Amino acid sequence: MSVKPDEVLKGYRDRIYRLAIYEPLVELGRKRETDNSGNIIDYSSLGFLTLLFFYENMVIRNKEVGVREIAEFLYEINKGRIDLDLEGFRKVARSIIDVFRPPSGERKSKTFFNWESGQYETIYYSILKASKSDLKSNIQYYILDEAGLELVFSTREYFSEFQLSINQLLLRKQLEKGEFVGALRQVDEMRLAVESLRDRIFKIKHEVNRNIVSEKTHKRYRELIDDINIRLVRENEEFEELESFVRDTKNAMEYEVKDEKDRKAYELIIKIEKELSLVHSEHRKLLTESIVLKSTALDAARESLYFMGIESFNFKQEISLRLITTPLPLCSSRQLIKPFLSLELHKSWSPLAVFAEQRVREDKGDENIDEFITPVDEEVYDEYKAITMHNFRRIMEIILEIMKGEEIQLCQIVEYMKENYAYILDERSFYDFWIILHQVSPIKINAKEEDYPGLFEEMVKILKGKYKILTVEELKEILEINDRFKINNMILKLERDNHGIQL
Repeated sequence: MSVKPDEVLKGYRDRIYRLAIYEPLVELGRKRETDNSGNIIDYSSLGFLTLLFFYENMVIRNKEVGVREIAEFLYEINKGRIDLDLEGFRKVARSIIDVFRPPSGERKSKTFFNWESGQYETIYYSILKASKSDLKSNIQYYILDEAGLELVFSTREYFSEFQLSINQLLLRKQLEKGEFVGALRQVDEMRLAVESLRDRIFKIKHEVNRNIVSEKTHKRYRELIDDINIRLVRENEEFEELESFVRDTKNAMEYEVKDEKDRKAYELIIKIEKELSLVHSEHRKLLTESIVLKSTALDAARESLYFMGIESFNFKQEISLRLITTPLPLCSSRQLIKPFLSLELHKSWSPLAVFAEQRVREDKGDENIDEFITPVDEEVYDEYKAITMHNFRRIMEIILEIMKGEEIQLCQIVEYMKENYAYILDERSFYDFWIILHQVSPIKINAKEEDYPGLFEEMVKILKGKYKILTVEELKEILEINDRFKINNMILKLERDNHGIQL
């Protein structure tokens, strides 16, 4: 079994990127500056300590970290190992920041030969980015950028893309052990991981609109977004379980507060619940953004790719002129125009068709008329009609029992019948009554008997002399009567006859 070259070269650019973010530390290690005693200053380790210092300040949400704060931190942990005073450490801090973030503000870059694509490429990355500034004191503060966070994470975990999932597992373990202080810190680290992921999704969103110029890049971005979406769904499920676990822990501790230690632990678990809820809320937003990115941005990019291809293709230039002006062989000409020709159609008749099944019918002179089949037995039809007319009359009698004004809704009738005539709601005729009544509405009660709709003759007889018009209007609400039947709610209106008797 041989190794496939494509498998070896897969993701070469991303691997070079992860190596490139270490180059600022290597650059610091090549410095040969000395302290007051003539000893070479270990810039590489001081640079890495600076990154950790930035990270810890981001965890506690302190964004005011500049040259002075770094110098004071290095001076505090030095304890005489490097022969420098506070001013000397300020110069060291300034040199370190200039390496991580060049004074020009440009991102750091690395040009390399990509063995996967077969061409030279350049990658850009940024370790630090500007946070805020104090214009009065002319002080600039910094925080870790995306590459800086990846660099810090890579020194602790092998898989930075699973940093949030790892934090979730650690948080659960700490909560189970009752280490609430460590758990609160873990929640803060999760918040940083969510912010880093948000920046990454924002960056991918812009890259999708800018970089998709072929089907191959579209496929690569789709796979990347699918991976992010799957991971976010899994992390969201874990967040829900963690919130449930924290809530149960808080409820259990609520009745066990006996001394000051228990009270502090209870306050911590309340704070953990609050912070975890905020982090989960931000994470849910990322999940929504990833779904939108997957369903709309990628499709829009693909459509633009399609229309870009249409606009760049000129039939006259690419096909017609080339076919006419270039002396191509006949076979080449056929291949050139073949995609634009219709499929070949071939009509044939087989002698075996005479043995196929034939449709035999008598040729009649009478004209065929398409119509509904009438019942053969008129007695059955008359019996069915009589039963239906009786049912419709009975339904109207029940409606008049509960009708107080001149209108009533079907939902009111259904509620009344569930208590008194539930068996009627299981019959099809009840629903036929409303459907047909709605179709023939309005009905004039005092019209001639031959003008009454056929199935409502008996019903109209009990309304005659009291009402003059019956109207049924459909409403938007859908009523679920039982497991078998659903029907739109309706409103039935009966307009009284001016000379009728008041009920």
